[in-house]
Amino acid sequence: QVQLVESGGGSVQAGGSLRLSCAYSGDTISSYLMGWFRQAPGEEREGVAAIFIRSGSTYYADSVKGRFTISHDSAKNTVYLQMNSLKPEDTAMYYCAADPSLWVGEWSRSSKYRSWGQGTQVTVSS
Repeated sequence: QVQLVESGGGSVQAGGSLRLSCAYSGDTISSYLMGWFRQAPGEEREGVAAIFIRSGSTYYADSVKGRFTISHDSAKNTVYLQMNSLKPEDTAMYYCAADPSLWVGEWSRSSKYRSWGQGTQVTVSS
């Protein structure tokens, strides 16, 4: 089972940028679906973006399309989430998730992922 460690969160003003990192270890992820999720207080966990490692295909929530970019660096064993034009409503705890056999059509369903990181906080002020 893969282990995941997120980093890169912080506080930023609206319109700013952050890049989150998800370092993975413990398994070869060539066939994995890797996802980023977020959860604000009192809200359900929401799928933000995902990448199917084998093909490089990416998937995004409508709320972040055109602003966020998910990518993978195999040399660094890391998945990134570049977040631009941040808005106060992007404020949440962000989690990295991984699954070796999830169908891409279910990328945004948090209950389907087998492995999770501990999360990193993103706060966007207006």
